Amino acid sequence: MPALRVTAMARNVTPPHTMANTAALRPGARHHKSGGIAFKRRLTGKCIALAMQGNHSAMRICMERISPARRGAIVKMNLPPIKTAGDVDKAAENVTQAIQCGDLTPTEGSIMMNILESRSRVIERVQLESRLEKLEATLASAALPRAA
Repeated sequence: MPALRVTAMARNVTPPHTMANTAALRPGARHHKSGGIAFKRRLTGKCIALAMQGNHSAMRICMERISPARRGAIVKMNLPPIKTAGDVDKAAENVTQAIQCGDLTPTEGSIMMNILESRSRVIERVQLESRLEKLEATLASAALPRAA
């Protein structure tokens, strides 16, 4: 009768080389999947060398790293210059009309409206700061004793 081999899994024991058992690792040891910096540099150099030799797959990989694909599409719209809160309202109306006509998707329109909302908050803060400065100047001049 052959002897049964009892493996670590059969005994429900974590093997010493797994990351779950970090006490078994040498201090400073890395996980085997992380790789070393030197290996990554050699791999990158090899990929670039293959790309320079005309390997299309290597070229694609290099170009994806150099110039990644844009996540969002470019939105082209004619918006009025935005200097006041009224201008933001006009621009928001243009965005709404573009969504209704189908020139913008609802997602693109939402992004544009968020940008306009941010611009509106900036305009509001600038106007509030200007009003506050005027009020402080008025109070400072009123608090000075006047010569008779």
